Amino acid sequence: NIHGFSPPEITFFAQTWGMDRGEILKRFIAAGLGSIPGGGAEILVDRVRKKIAGRKATTDEWLGVMEDAHGLGLTTSATMMFGHVETLSDRIEHMVRLREVQDRTGGFTAFIGWTYQSSNTKLQGQVPAMAGGHEYLKTLAVSRLMLDNFPHVQGSWVTQGPKIGQLSLSFGADDLGGTMMEENVVSAAGASFCMPIERIESLIRDAGYEPCRRTTQYEVA
Repeated sequence: NIHGFSPPEITFFAQTWGMDRGEILKRFIAAGLGSIPGGGAEILVDRVRKKIAGRKATTDEWLGVMEDAHGLGLTTSATMMFGHVETLSDRIEHMVRLREVQDRTGGFTAFIGWTYQSSNTKLQGQVPAMAGGHEYLKTLAVSRLMLDNFPHVQGSWVTQGPKIGQLSLSFGADDLGGTMMEENVVSAAGASFCMPIERIESLIRDAGYEPCRRTTQYEVA
């Protein structure tokens, strides 16, 4: 399965090539695209987006790409990057907007929330201390309650480390994602956790669960 091109990228293609984003999605599907990652969502509140991601897609553009993709038969994931300049109300608004699209389309496979990593960013030193494990787990639990129409919630050991990643399985997550051949985003901002498959499986078993491998569509492999 080819899992690629987040909503800000699709929006950029549409603006650059002067094409309808639905036509772009159709061409990508014809070329083999099978699903879309939920990257670039950050916080789906334009007041916040203007501060932290002013050149990315707007809230409506991000959600519009996802709704168009679902209408064409693509599944997608959804993300939220929190713990920077947003308020608690902004986090809830983000979840509500996702929930509304999911009610209409059913195309989201999973929600993935992670905390802002401040190192080597323009916001370093301009925001309060990064959200810690306690804040992360509370937000994860709220997301599981709010997004009860999402079939899966993924824990973020990539930003939180293996111990909090393991705890996430008791706070609403049913997925720990996977190993990565290469990671350049959060590692550039100071997070450098990496685990082989065997370590992930060991953490899941130690938490009292049975690990299984899945496809992008959440079919047990």
